[in-house]
Amino acid sequence: MTASDKRICVFAGSSPGRRPEYTEAAEQLGEELCARGYDLVYGGGRVGLMGAVADSVLANGGQVIGIIPEALAEKEVAHQGLTELRIVASMHERKAMMAELSSAFIALPGGLGTLEELFEVLTWMQLGIHTKPGGLVNVEGYFNGLLEFISHAVAERFLMSDHQSMILVDSNIKALLDALEAFVPPSVEKWMDRDQI
Repeated sequence: MTASDKRICVFAGSSPGRRPEYTEAAEQLGEELCARGYDLVYGGGRVGLMGAVADSVLANGGQVIGIIPEALAEKEVAHQGLTELRIVASMHERKAMMAELSSAFIALPGGLGTLEELFEVLTWMQLGIHTKPGGLVNVEGYFNGLLEFISHAVAERFLMSDHQSMILVDSNIKALLDALEAFVPPSVEKWMDRDQI
């Protein structure tokens, strides 16, 4: 990722979670994105950590593109104060557009949707579909259990350690953004033991 790439996609929970540190991290991420000249691409919601990061970017003078499926927009969770709100037909279209518009991906704490979005873009990198980096803001150790599972997948030979290393992790937002900017994608193929296929 270079300094000329101006949009970062953030995946985040539609709930604020039970710790105030989660919202504080979302707000800090918005501030730091603006300080570095990045615009935000995200899921278009006004609630939870999604809304917190969008509001923070807007409050600090940044641009925000929200992408939300029509079914969710109709339930009145769409953020109406964004620079641009794109309403699409499906979750699949939403994710494809978020990926197309962004040069990197960051996950804040969230639930199944956040994890699903993150793992899809990581899988696309693993398969060589794109070379855009992805990272986790590990607030209060939120992702520790997930990281342990990924290490287990490496130990059980379902994932290469080179692909594990493409998941950038830090609790410090500035350090995570530094790592995203310096990222070099792995050059190894996805498949293990290919000669046995």
